[in-house]
Amino acid sequence: MQVPLSWLKDYVDVDLPIEELARVMTMAGMEVEAIQVVGLPMPEGEKHEFKISGLSWPEDKFVVAQINEVLPHPDADRLILCKLDDGQGERTVLTGAPNLYEYKGTGPLDKPLKVAYARLGSVLYDGHKPGWELTKLKKARIRGVVSDSMVCSEKELGISEEHEGVIILDDDAPTGMPLAEYMGDVVYTFEVLPNMVRDACIVGVAREIAAVLDKPLRQPQLTVPVTGPSVEGQAFIEITDPNLNPRFVLGLVKNVEARPSPYWVQRRLRLAGTRPINSIIDATNYCMLEVNEPLHSFDYDVLVKRAGGKAPTIITRSANPGESLVTLDDVEHKLEPYTILVTDTAGALSLAGIMGGLESEVTPETNNVLLEAANWNFINVRKTMKADHLSSEAGYRFSRDLHPELAPKGVRLGLDRIALWSGGEIAEGLVDVYPKPYEDPVVEITGEYVERSLGIHIPIEMIVELLTRLEFECRVEGQTIFVKSPDHRTDIGRGVIGKADVLEEVARLYGFDNIPASRIADELPPQRRNESLEREERLRDVLARLGLQEIITYRFTTPEAEERLVPPDVKLPPVDYVRLANPIAADRTVLRRTLLNQMLEVVERNVRQRPHLALFEVGAVFLPIEGELLPAEPRRLALAMTGQRFLPAWDQNLKGEMDFFDLKGVVESMLAELHIEDVTYAPGEHTSFHPGKCANVWRGDVLLGTFGELHPLVKERFDLEKAPVLAAELDVEALLRQMPMRFETVPVPVYPPVLEDLAVVVDEATPAAAVLDVIRKAGGKLLEGVFLFDIFRGPQIGAGKKSLAYSLIYRSPDKTLSDKDTKKLRKKVIYMLEKELDAKLRS
Repeated sequence: MQVPLSWLKDYVDVDLPIEELARVMTMAGMEVEAIQVVGLPMPEGEKHEFKISGLSWPEDKFVVAQINEVLPHPDADRLILCKLDDGQGERTVLTGAPNLYEYKGTGPLDKPLKVAYARLGSVLYDGHKPGWELTKLKKARIRGVVSDSMVCSEKELGISEEHEGVIILDDDAPTGMPLAEYMGDVVYTFEVLPNMVRDACIVGVAREIAAVLDKPLRQPQLTVPVTGPSVEGQAFIEITDPNLNPRFVLGLVKNVEARPSPYWVQRRLRLAGTRPINSIIDATNYCMLEVNEPLHSFDYDVLVKRAGGKAPTIITRSANPGESLVTLDDVEHKLEPYTILVTDTAGALSLAGIMGGLESEVTPETNNVLLEAANWNFINVRKTMKADHLSSEAGYRFSRDLHPELAPKGVRLGLDRIALWSGGEIAEGLVDVYPKPYEDPVVEITGEYVERSLGIHIPIEMIVELLTRLEFECRVEGQTIFVKSPDHRTDIGRGVIGKADVLEEVARLYGFDNIPASRIADELPPQRRNESLEREERLRDVLARLGLQEIITYRFTTPEAEERLVPPDVKLPPVDYVRLANPIAADRTVLRRTLLNQMLEVVERNVRQRPHLALFEVGAVFLPIEGELLPAEPRRLALAMTGQRFLPAWDQNLKGEMDFFDLKGVVESMLAELHIEDVTYAPGEHTSFHPGKCANVWRGDVLLGTFGELHPLVKERFDLEKAPVLAAELDVEALLRQMPMRFETVPVPVYPPVLEDLAVVVDEATPAAAVLDVIRKAGGKLLEGVFLFDIFRGPQIGAGKKSLAYSLIYRSPDKTLSDKDTKKLRKKVIYMLEKELDAKLRS
C-alpha cells in the first residue's frame, strides 16, 4: 500500500516529521517499508530508521510557471520554444514535449498553461535514460538556441515513470509558487497485514493515525447535488446465492463525458501506484483507494441494448458449464463452476469482485454510467483468483473480507466523483439488494480482564476512550464494557476470540512500548507430559546420532508421483487419496499415503551433489477412512541411504558403496538405542524393493516396518546414480508402543570377559538369525554378546552347506570365569546347535 502524505492530510491533521509519522504508522500495525520523498526536504542526518529515497525540489530552483505562447523552433520541427512566466519575468524555454505541439504557432494562449519549471542549476532525474539517474541543468546551445532551464515531466521530478510529455498543472496553480509548496509530497509504503484490510485505503490509514494521535478524523464529503430522476425502474438486481453475494448496490449517473482527470487527481493516483485512464475510471479507482470499496462502472447504454431496449437486470450467479468470459485485460477465461459472475439477461459481464468484462466496459464514447459496488464471499474470490491466475486491486481487497456497509458508501462517493470530474447528472437513490445482512459482533470485556492480560491497570474510562477513537461503539454496565465492532471491520471475532481481538486494539492504541515488562501473576497450569512426542523426539535424536540427516518434505503430492514407487509391469488396485479442494500447485493435489516418494525425490535432487547420503524423515501419512470425514494420520519413519560407505579422508583410503547390510545395521542400532529387544528380521516382499534384498522387521507378531534395496525398475523411474539406493519405511506408532519409557541398566563390569570364536556348518537354508537365537538361549545370562563375523561357502564343507563364524563374549557379574566354566558353556552351545539345527562344529 502506497500512501501519499498530501492525500492523508485531507482526513487528519498531521504535523509530525517524516520519519516520526512512519514510526507512528509502524507501531500502529502498518509497518513502513520505504519512504519516497517527492519534492519536500529530505530528513536531516546520515542515518535513518527507515529506507528513504527520492528528490527534493529547492524553492529557488523549482517553481510553478505559466506558458503564455508556444513558438516553433527556427531549425527543428520536433522542438518548440515556450514563452513562460516563472514569477520573476518572462523567459524562453526550449522543449520537445509532444503534448505541447497542438499549441505551436497559435499565438498568445487564451488560457495560459501552468507547468512545473526547473531553473539553471537544478538537480533532477534524466527523463531520457532508463532508471533513476540524476543530472544537473547546465547552459547549452541546442540547434542554435540557448537552453539553461526546462519544463519538467513527472519522471524528471521523481513522481512516476511518465516522461512522454510535460506536466500540465491545474489552472489554479499560483505562478511563481515554489513547486514543493504547491505539490511536494511524501509516499509511505507498507504491507497490509492479512487481518488489517481496513487499512488498505487512505481513510483507513488516516483513521489509525487519528486514533493514535487523538486527533479528529474527517470523512470524505459529497459535493455534487443529486438532480436526476430516481434510479428506480432504470435497473434491477437479482442475487441467486446470498451466501456468495450478501449485498449488491447500483447507482446511475447520466450525460457524462470521459476526459482527463484534474492533474492533482492523476498525481495522487500515480503516487499511490495506479495509472490514470480517464475521469470516469479514475473516479472509481480514486474511491477504492480512498474508502476501500472496489467499484465497477458499466456503460449503461450497452446494458440497455443487451436487454433489448429495456431496463437491464443485473444477475449474480455461478458460472454455467463451459462458460467463458473475456476480461478487461483482453484474456478469455474458461470458468470453473464455483466462479461467481455478474451477468445480465444476455450473459456474463464480469468476474465478481475481481475484474470486469470487455464488452460492457466504459469507453471514451460512454455517456451514461451504471456504477456497481457489492460484497462477495472472500473465500470464493480467492479460489477464483487462484484458478484463473488473476490479480487485481479489487480482488486483493475482496479476498480479505470487506464489510457490506462499504458498498452503498462507495457508490455514493463514486457517483459524486464521476459527476464532479466528468459532468453529468446523478440519479436519485440507489438500487440496494441486501439479502444477508452482516451482524456486527458485540464483545464483553472487563477492566480486570484487560489488566490480567496486559499486566497493567488501564481505567475503564480510558479503555472506552481508546476504542471509541477507532469507532467502536461502547456501552458500560458496572465493570463490564459491551463493545460493538464498527461497520468497516470484519476482523473482530465473537466470544473468546472477539475478546482477544478487542484486547489487541486496546494494547495497540495504548502503545505496546508503553506497557512495562512484568512477571506473570497467574498460577501456571499443571505441566503434563506428552509421552508420544517425547518418544518421537528420542527416535529423532537416535537417528541423528547414527549419522543420518533429518529432512522435512511437503505432505502434498500427486497420485502419479507415488505411482513411481511401483515397477511399470506391476498392476496394483487403485487406492483412495485425500484430495485438496484448492491445491496450491498442480503437483500438490492430494495428501501423501507414503513418505518414500518424497524421500526419493530429495535423494534424486541431491545425489549428484554429495558422495554420501543418509537421510530420515518422521511424518504423517493420510489414509482415507470410508464413511469418515477425516482420514487416519499414522506416523511413519522413512530412511534412505546411497553413495560411498565412507567419506574421503587424507589419512585413509576406504572405498565401497553402501549396501543392504549398511541399512540393516542402522535399523539394528536404532532399535538397540531405543531398547526394543527380541527383534527378528525375516525375508519380505514389497513392490518398491528388490526381490531377495528386502526384509521385514518384527517384534513378536508386530510388524515394525520393511526395508531393502530399491527395485531396479523403480530406480529407473527416478534420476538416480548407479550406486544402490537403500530405503526403509517403518511404522512409528508401532515403534513408539514398543519403546519402554524405563529400562534396566547394568553397572560397569569389574570382572574380565572371556572371548571365544565358534564356527559351525549348517544347511544353506538355515538363517543366521536362527543360529544366533540358539546360541543366545544356550549361553544364558553369562553370554554377554554374540556377533556374526564371517560366512564361508566352498567344497571343503560340502555342497548346500555354509559356515557361520561367531564371536562370543562370556562374562559373570560376580566372579572371573574359569576354563572349566567356559568349557561347560561351550559344550552346551554346541549341543543345542546340533540338537535344534543339526549344526556341526567346523574343525
